[in-house]
Amino acid sequence: MTNDEIVLAIKDIIATIAPDEDLAHLKMDVRLREQIELDSMDFLDIVMELRKRYGVQVPEADYMELATLAGCVKYLGPKLADKPLKLASRA
Repeated sequence: MTNDEIVLAIKDIIATIAPDEDLAHLKMDVRLREQIELDSMDFLDIVMELRKRYGVQVPEADYMELATLAGCVKYLGPKLADKPLKLASRA
């Protein structure tokens, strides 16, 4: 997956979990929880959806790596390099 596809994948997962949020203007380097309404359960749902869709395990110690979209790209890039993009909105 490319970096742009990782961003798209994360936005798609967030759209599934928080369908009322406007994700069009998310900034790469600002914490997601500062830009949209995500509580700790929503964040856990994101982690669980990453595991379900892509088989990626994110240990609790690494959760802060996913705080921003840029962090998601950096952390998930190597883990998703050979995975195809799977979008729920296009499933």
